[in-house]
Amino acid sequence: MRSVNKMDFLRFWRRGRVAEGFALIASLMAVWILTALGVLVFTVSTRDVRVSTRVVGEKKAFASAEAGIHRLTMTFDPFNMSASTFTNVPVYSTGDPDSRYSIDTPTRPTSGPASVPLPGYAIGGGQMWGQDRYVARVTGTNTRYASNVVIDVGIGFGPVEITTTYR
Repeated sequence: MRSVNKMDFLRFWRRGRVAEGFALIASLMAVWILTALGVLVFTVSTRDVRVSTRVVGEKKAFASAEAGIHRLTMTFDPFNMSASTFTNVPVYSTGDPDSRYSIDTPTRPTSGPASVPLPGYAIGGGQMWGQDRYVARVTGTNTRYASNVVIDVGIGFGPVEITTTYR
């Protein structure tokens, strides 16, 4: 039987401890790498969900604004501008109560001509005919996705006589 001296015991003990320390560090590094990879996958997947949610909300808001533009073209009356003003109107109250539109009061444009001539639309006698220009702002919103779309709409009303001469 071989006797173990103190130096052999210390060498053995240190070698075992170094190997145990390396295994601990290697396992911690593996856990950290796997954790970082998991966080990356989670972040990327939730970002994709947020982007697709935003796109769905913007599409619903845009569809609401289109419904508002349709309503504006159906109800536009230049002699009663307030009749074309609507606020927070649901597009489809039973199917999608969160999609709504609003139409601001149409006004005359602040830039450009007030009337635009209609080429080839002359009756004779020196008269010129055209369309009067108006602008309105239509806003489509979807409260479920907290999205909104604002569209500035140009409206032409005519034919109207645009000559400067009076009879």
